Amino acid sequence: MDYSQLQLCTRPSQIDLLQLQVLFELAAFWARERQLEELAIAIANSDPVVSAWDGEKMIGFARAISDDVYRATIWDVVIHPDYLGIGLGQKLVETVLNHPRMNRVERIYLMTTDQQHVYKQVGFQRNPSTTMVLSNRAFANSSPSITADVS
Repeated sequence: MDYSQLQLCTRPSQIDLLQLQVLFELAAFWARERQLEELAIAIANSDPVVSAWDGEKMIGFARAISDDVYRATIWDVVIHPDYLGIGLGQKLVETVLNHPRMNRVERIYLMTTDQQHVYKQVGFQRNPSTTMVLSNRAFANSSPSITADVS
């Protein structure tokens, strides 16, 4: 396969939501059920957003959220199965890390289930002390009634 035509894009407006949904269904067990409306919201609230393209075909994606100073998290790094093993995931993550909103952040977290070896090459290390997670849907069903002014 000729990889010379592959391009990275950092413009969220270029994301084809239908292609992203298909990419998640094909290559991301954690994101197979995502809906177009929710994907649009996630992308609108993420910066940077990076996509990888082979011509008109989206073959990779990653996004991050950050406070621009102390903490950031990289989410949803996904590569089309036909393009695995060529360093595309590493390139997506490096592009996110070099973005102006990310390159000064004190601590950057990367959510991954089984690709730690890939991101170690970029400098990430395992972090056993950060292991807590809250599933909002489950929490909403079992939480006590507490009101808060969030306006």
